[in-house]
Amino acid sequence: MKVDIYSRTEIETSILKNKFPEHTVVISFYDKCRQKNYTRVDYSHICQDVFYCEIDDLDIDVLENKGYNYDTYFPEAETDKLAKFIYHAYETKKNIICQCDYGQSRSAGCASAILEHFYHTGISVFVNYKYYPNQLVYHKVFDALEKYKKIFLN
Repeated sequence: MKVDIYSRTEIETSILKNKFPEHTVVISFYDKCRQKNYTRVDYSHICQDVFYCEIDDLDIDVLENKGYNYDTYFPEAETDKLAKFIYHAYETKKNIICQCDYGQSRSAGCASAILEHFYHTGISVFVNYKYYPNQLVYHKVFDALEKYKKIFLN
């Protein structure tokens, strides 16, 4: 399973040029605090396997200021839905695109958690200066995958 990180601009360009990778699922992050006319990326005509995550790109030290705590931030990772989606991609030998607005933080955190869980190579994203992985997203996704593996696969 290949795990790629895309920004909104990169993925929309790929879609427009008809170069969306085959055998691929998408985990798409988009902001809760939207500006006027902001919409999430529309994959409906190009990919049927999309998991949308509506979360702001926040660090742990500002969660309280935004009305969250660790447990309430990124609720999609608290259920088994995201982990099940990722495991289904893995089991069906599909690649994963992790996409967020800039392709640097939330998507990088998610991709590194997936890579760490399955291949123990998540550090490769953290050491790449192109990315600034969101550590909350990383820990939430990694923990969800570990929990799913323990409960549902054993």
